[in-house]
Amino acid sequence: MPTSDARFSRPTSGGVLRQADDVPSVPPSCNGNGARIGPNSLIQTGQALAALFGDETARRVFDRAGIAHRYTDPPSAMLEEREPQRLFAVLCDTLSDQDAARVLAEAGHRTGHYLLANRIPKPARWLLPRLPTAISARLLVRAISAHAWTFAGSGRFSGEVRGWHRPVIQLMIRANPLATPGCLWHGAVFERLFATLTATHVSVLHPRCSAQGGDCCEWTIKRAPGPLSRTRMPGRAAADRPDQEDRPSPASR
Repeated sequence: MPTSDARFSRPTSGGVLRQADDVPSVPPSCNGNGARIGPNSLIQTGQALAALFGDETARRVFDRAGIAHRYTDPPSAMLEEREPQRLFAVLCDTLSDQDAARVLAEAGHRTGHYLLANRIPKPARWLLPRLPTAISARLLVRAISAHAWTFAGSGRFSGEVRGWHRPVIQLMIRANPLATPGCLWHGAVFERLFATLTATHVSVLHPRCSAQGGDCCEWTIKRAPGPLSRTRMPGRAAADRPDQEDRPSPASR
């Protein structure tokens, strides 16, 4: 999803998930210069920075990352993973640990909302929360896995769901190019998606983090006590900004 563009359709013999026709089945390269990743990693981080600390701070962070033009003219297509990689690194270096964590969590929340509003059709948004949690969780993990390169870039993603009565979801990215201490951007995206589409109040744990010396980045998602949290959705500007992250560039076709 984190920027996954899995599309859902009505049930068929192949299940309730269907890959969109305009999504390439193989991660596209970036003219030989490296892996690519979805633009929301930049777009929503810029919006979160501006919302929490003001436009001047956001511009300064983007400028220090060498991508000032991305703040004034947000990307509308897949981009090299090195750009959000630099942005996340500069963000963590410029702000305090607490402030950087706030920005990354808010950016992840906004990214999750964007995906819900723009990448998952209404029939699926209606259907999945009404299925047993163990089934909706498995379908969502399958969808995320099919398009993981849009948020994991060159990293290697894997996901599984264990158990049926109280399912436990385990997601992993090896060599995560966007790892930050605690990986709060990824965690917020996962929490937003799984809480909404499984209609279950969830907790997201991050037992292993490559930015903190782990051999991979791992998230464990499980049901948490309490009712489903109906988190406030960000404004339309965050949800409705157009992008073409799911379309390969001419060079990759």
